[in-house]
Amino acid sequence: MTPSASNDLLPGFADPVFDAQSAFRATLDAMSYPGRVQTVPTSLATPEPLGIAAGSLALALFDFDTPVWLEPVLAEGPAAGYLRFHCGCPVVSGMGEARFALVNAASLPRLDNFGIGEDRYPDRSATLVIAVPSLTDGPGTRWTGPGIDGSIGVQIAGLPDDFWAQWADNRELYPQGIDVIFTCGKSLVGLPRTINVEA
Repeated sequence: MTPSASNDLLPGFADPVFDAQSAFRATLDAMSYPGRVQTVPTSLATPEPLGIAAGSLALALFDFDTPVWLEPVLAEGPAAGYLRFHCGCPVVSGMGEARFALVNAASLPRLDNFGIGEDRYPDRSATLVIAVPSLTDGPGTRWTGPGIDGSIGVQIAGLPDDFWAQWADNRELYPQGIDVIFTCGKSLVGLPRTINVEA
C-alpha cells in the first residue's frame, strides 16, 4: 500500500525516533514488572478499533520480519493496511504462524492456537496483545513470579471465563509458551509466561 492508495491512511508517530523509544520502554517495563500498569507517553491516531497502546507497540516492535495475526475485525478493516504501511509486517492467516497477535478480549481465541516456540528456541513463540475494557476494574487476581516483589493484585476486565485456567496450562509449558500484553487506551500490563496467577 502507498499513501495515495488510501485517502484516509492515518499518520504514524509524529517523532518516529522518540515516540518509538517511548513505546518500547513502556512495553519493556510492562514485561519487566508484570501486573503494573504502564502508560505510552505519546499521542497516536490509530484506525478503530486499534487502540493507542496497541498501535504504539506495533509501530515500535513490528517490522518486515514480524508475522502478525489480526482478529477478523482488524484484518478486514483499515488497521491491516495501516500496519502494513507503517511497519511493513506480513499479516498472516494462521494463528500458529504469528509472532504477534492483535485481538480483543471479547473474541479471544484459545491460547493453544498460537505458537509456543521450540525446545531449542522457546523465544520463537507468540506474544498476544489483548485489548480489554479495563486494566483495573475486573475480577481480582493475584500474580507472583519474576519481576514481582512478593505478589501483586491485578484486575483485568473482559477476559473469557476460562482464561486463567488456560493460562495455568500455558505456564506449565515453560520455557515454551506464549506471553501476553493487555492494553486499554494508552495503558498496558504485561503478563510473561513465567507468571503464576491465582484467580
